[in-house]
Parts: sequence; structure tokens; C-alpha cells
Amino acid sequence: MIEWRDGEPYSTVYQDVYFSRESGPDETRHVFLQHNQLRERWLAMHGQPGQGNEGRQARHFTIAETGFGTGLNLLCAWQLWEETAPHDARLHFISTEKHPLSLSDMQQAWASWPEFSRYSAELLAQYQWLAPGMHRLSLANGRVILTLLIGDVAQTLPSLRASVDAWFLDGFAPSRNPEMWQAPLFTQMARLSHAETTFATFTSAGIVKRGLQAAGFVVRKVPGHGRKREMLAGHVGDKPLEQRAGESVNQATAQDAPASTARQRHAAPARPAPHSPGKAIVIGGGIAGCATSHALAQRGWQVTLIERHPQIAEAASGNPLGVLYPRLAGQDIILSRLAQHGFLHSLRLLQQLQLSAADHARCGLLQLAYDARERERCLAIAARDLPPDLVQWLSSAEASALAGQAVAQDALYFPAGGWVHPPAFCRALVNHANIHQRVSTEALNIQRVGDEWQVIGIDGLLETAPVLVIAAATDSARFDLTAHLPLQNVRGQITLLPATATDVPLNNIVCSDGYISPAVQGRHCLGATFDADDADTSVKAQDHASNLAMLARTLPAMHASLPPLDFDTLEGRTAFRAATPDYLPMAGPVLDAAALQAQPPRHTANPADLPWLPGLYVNTGHGSKGLINAPLCAEMLASAIAGEPAPVDSKLLAALDPNRFLLRSMGLKRLVLGLAAYPS
Repeated sequence: MIEWRDGEPYSTVYQDVYFSRESGPDETRHVFLQHNQLRERWLAMHGQPGQGNEGRQARHFTIAETGFGTGLNLLCAWQLWEETAPHDARLHFISTEKHPLSLSDMQQAWASWPEFSRYSAELLAQYQWLAPGMHRLSLANGRVILTLLIGDVAQTLPSLRASVDAWFLDGFAPSRNPEMWQAPLFTQMARLSHAETTFATFTSAGIVKRGLQAAGFVVRKVPGHGRKREMLAGHVGDKPLEQRAGESVNQATAQDAPASTARQRHAAPARPAPHSPGKAIVIGGGIAGCATSHALAQRGWQVTLIERHPQIAEAASGNPLGVLYPRLAGQDIILSRLAQHGFLHSLRLLQQLQLSAADHARCGLLQLAYDARERERCLAIAARDLPPDLVQWLSSAEASALAGQAVAQDALYFPAGGWVHPPAFCRALVNHANIHQRVSTEALNIQRVGDEWQVIGIDGLLETAPVLVIAAATDSARFDLTAHLPLQNVRGQITLLPATATDVPLNNIVCSDGYISPAVQGRHCLGATFDADDADTSVKAQDHASNLAMLARTLPAMHASLPPLDFDTLEGRTAFRAATPDYLPMAGPVLDAAALQAQPPRHTANPADLPWLPGLYVNTGHGSKGLINAPLCAEMLASAIAGEPAPVDSKLLAALDPNRFLLRSMGLKRLVLGLAAYPS
């Protein structure tokens, strides 16, 4: 789709250039930075209250862009943000892209602009796995957050949950790409804007001007850049753009901003207003609690993590090895979307944490088409034409060459799949100055007193904070206010097989109806059993036998090479996963079940009018997928709590809402669907 003409990228699909031949950065600065008055607005942020423990207003700014292209607009904005914005403020840059450039094309594009080499190097290090959907990339140590929406803007923007401060209307010219510059785009802009939102675009086309005006924007023509005589800029609301220069421009929300006509027409109902950085409590020291603590701490929150065991990651997150891979589907269903987004989010998070080679490796993972049903699923996934750095279809011969031993079935190959030592993952997440751990401390009760949540232990009050997140697996339902959450323990046992027991090498993780890891710290990890009706905490010989039978089905040569094994002395570990009835986790704010049942609402009720418990959230029910789902859910919660753009689409947010089972049990299915339509 790209041709290089005189060192500049040219789209053969849209017959247009990606940036100005004269000076791409200068045009970006003139069109998008200057005419959204970003320098003035960001300098004015220094006069706003800062972040701190007193619950003062959070500072973040959100730009939304149509057409990511080479990322030039992001890097120019990032550069200006570093020069002008407060050091503790966060820039969210949301960009849509239907046809993402290849990594090699991106690298070639940035070779022309050495002034951005520091920024582009960090961006390109994370520019991978760009399958359709949302991708969140943390840059500049979390100070700049890029959310890439891969797909047609007509499908991606309606699913976005955000409050946008400035729009960059880029992309190819309306004459080259008329499908984008249509009324639905301008309608979505109005839905996502607030009273202080501005926009700028390089074009002055009449279709764009009329579309923006029809959506409720004030539009004016201003001088363009270089040989471009005119361009469009404007704003939402009644205040002239000129009066905004030098003013303090806060991140507006649907709760506290005066709405324009366009905003009123497209506004969605809202939950309670987002919280500002202050104190938060997280109950549970497994992967869900540690990831939630990390996501909040990155945003300036002072977090107290309460764990009943003597150290974090002692329950299910205490296994010596966890497998990282997504179980995809042939179609874009919720379970598959969560698996893909969660997998990629965890990969990027691990990349930032930089665990040692002893604790994490992307050794690659083979998912075997081991029976007719699995083969059908795998072939359907292969037909989705997903990026090859995410997943590939391999013949059995190709799979065997990668694994280092005979594999009888064709397979899906995940090059970035691998393993992690869960306790090391958890320790890296909570290794943050803003996180205080209270281990060997059991939370017995929670209660709301005034604007604070109180956590009560055996000796009385443990901690107070306006925000409380419960991430304690099935113990999340032990409190009166969360007792309605349908959580079930599912027992799982792994087998640790000495590497010396077999002389057959294994290079990758191989999955069938279980998994086998390469030798890590001198042991292969096999697992895991799945039993919802067994509360036995011991390691059982019969479960070792089950895991070894799985090995025989999956890698018969490796199994055949084993000497006789004593299952009674073979090493292993038993843990319990927290599962939900629909196999989806629960992540989000919590309703007051007693108040809801005492006065049931109509199925047409406004979700904002339901009896929410302000400041109470849960992150639980991850089953065997905690390593890939819990960190993404933590990012969802932290974004919602801070009033920042969501990292996933609105349908996925609704599907994971912890109140879905309660509402369905009351015959309020339509309200469950409505959870997708309003901010957290």
C-alpha cells in the first residue's frame, strides 16, 4: 500500500502523500498544535492544582486524531508536551488508523526526521501486533499514552469511551478519502467533545465545514500552511476561541462541563464523577490486585495494598510458571476480543517492567489443532488475516522444526507467546514508591463512612480511602456489599517434571487441551487440571497422571522418552482459580444490591440513576486467564477512576461489568446492554 517517492511515503490506495513534501513537522505544528492553541493551554495547566494525597484535581489532556499514518502528529505533540506541560500531567493521544504502516515503513519514514529520534525510537519499540481493535502504548514513563484504534473510523469511534479536549482531523484529503469525511464522523466528534473542545484540520473543503457545523461546532477558515491557502479550525460552545488563549483548560467530563447544543444532543448518561489522585485501597495481593495497584500508582495515587498472606502472590498467582497466550476465535466475539487485548496489554506491560530472563521469556507458543473441532477453530483464526507477528498458521513439519521435536498436528504459532514467573510479575508491579504493602493482614469487613471507605481487620480499622478496589479472587464476595457476585473456586494442579527425565528437547510452549513448557529452572511445567467440585489443597497422584496423559497425547515422543515415574513423589502445585458463570472476569464499579432489590428500576431506567456505591470497584473472576486479563482490567479500572479514556471499547466494558449477573437475575437485561453507553 506504500510507495516511496523521493524519500516520502505515498499511499497507492488513496493516491496521496502522508505528510507535506516541504516540511511535515512544520505543517503539523501550524495546523494542529497552533490552531488548537496547545502551547497556551498546556502552559496554563501549571496554574492548576497539582496531584497529591488531598484529592485535588487530576491533570490530563486528551487529543483524538483521525489517521495515525506515520505518527508525525503524535511525536510533534509529544515534543511540545514535554516542553510546556507540568511534569506530573498525562497526555492521552487517541488515533484511528484503517491501514497501519509496516514497522519497516515507519522506520524509513522517521529516518528523515532526526530531531524526533528519541521519541520515534520509543514509539517504534512498541509498534507491533497491530491487529484490529484498541491498543494502548505507554510512552515517556507513562506521561504520554497512545491509544491506537485499528480499523475503519466508522466502527472504531462509536465504541470509544473518552472526553476529548482537542481534535486533529487528519487523514487523506476529502477528495481522496470521501468515506471518512461523512456525517457519522462529525456526530461522533460531538458525542466525545465537551464545552472546551477545539479542533483543527488541514482541509477547507465545504463538505467538512458543513458537516462540522451540522454537528454543532463553530467553524472558521484560517490561513493554511505553505501553499495551502486556507484550513479550518474551531471549537464547541459559545466562547470564541480567541478568549481561551492563556486560560486554565481542565479536562472536562460529562458531569462537570456545561454542555453545548451538540453535546446535549449526543450526551450519554454518566456514572458518578471520576476521582482525583489521592488515597486508594486494594484488597488482594495476586496478579489482579498488584496490577490494579500499579495502574493507580502510575497515575499518582497513594495505594495501600492489603494481603492476608505473609507475602504477595501466594495463592493462584504463586505458581512457578504461567503461560502467556490468547485463546482466539474465528470471529470477533467478546471472549476472543478480551483474549487478544489482554494478551497484548500484558506483553507491553512486561516489556516496560523488564523482568529478567530467569522470570520471563517470549519463547513462542504452538497451539495444536489436536482434534476436528480445534482444527476448524484454528483454520478460522488463520483466515482472519491477523498480523504475522501475532499469529501464524504452521504445518506439522514447520511446527516440529520450531518445537525441536515431532509434532503430529498443524498448529497456530504465537511468536510473542511465552511464559512468566507470576510472583516476579507481581513483585515488579508493586515495586513503586506510591504503593504501600500490608501483608499478613486480613480484611474482614468494609463500610462507607462519609466520603471514605473503611477496611476493618481483626484488630479494628486498617485503612481509609475514598476509593476501594477488591481484587481477592473468590474472597471478593465475602463482604456484605459484594456477596451477590457469582464466584466459584476451580481447582487446578500442575506437574513439575525434571528436565533430566527426558532427553527430548523442547524449544517452545506447546498447547493442546493442556500445556507443556520448555525446561525453566531445570523443570518442565505441565498443566493444568480443572475441577470445580474439589476443594482439596493437596497435590494428587491422579492429577499428575492426568497431566502426563495430556503430555502423551500432545508430544508422544517426549512422553515415550520418560523413565517410570512415581506420581506420589512427583513435584507439583495446587491452586484455586476464581471463575464466573460466563467465563468473563468482573471489572468495574459496584451497585448497591440491597437498594436495587428494595426498589427495582424499570428496564428502561437511566443507568446513571441506579444506586451505585461510590468509589467501590472489583477486579476478579479471571479463572485461568489472570496473567493476560487482570492487567488489562486493572488499566480499565484505573482509567475509569481517573476519568481518563478507556483502553477497550464500550461493548467490552459492558460485558465485564460486575453487576451484569445481578441485573439479569432481576430481568433487567436491557440495562446490562445499556452499561456500554455511558462513562465509568
